[in-house]
Amino acid sequence: MKIYVPLAIVAAIAACAQVEMPGPSEGRVLYLENCAQCHGPSGKGDGPWAKGMSPAPSDLTTLGMGSAFPTTRVLSTIDGYHRAAQPGQQMPEFGLLLNGETVPVDTGDGVMTPTPRPLAALVAYLQSIQEG
Repeated sequence: MKIYVPLAIVAAIAACAQVEMPGPSEGRVLYLENCAQCHGPSGKGDGPWAKGMSPAPSDLTTLGMGSAFPTTRVLSTIDGYHRAAQPGQQMPEFGLLLNGETVPVDTGDGVMTPTPRPLAALVAYLQSIQEG
């Protein structure tokens, strides 16, 4: 005997499932693999490839500059949207960070936005290294 569960019930159960959000340690691994060459191991913009780059890699420890962390700007810079029309940008596109399961990320307006887990993990790490 087969039991048929209405799709609406399955969707409601799935929506209530607790999503484990990525933490800074997960993002740190991605940062060291993808960003440290230019931005440096501590995020100061002093990586081994930074010399001679124009524009120079940003200091990622001061993104918030004493205010709220700019989640939307950081996400759009990493995924390439923010810099798409800007000439002279040397930061590569990180396609692999844009794949995989999604997790809900508050981009600062209280709206939870589905975001690829690796990208959310990297943002969590960058938030954790802010100095100001």
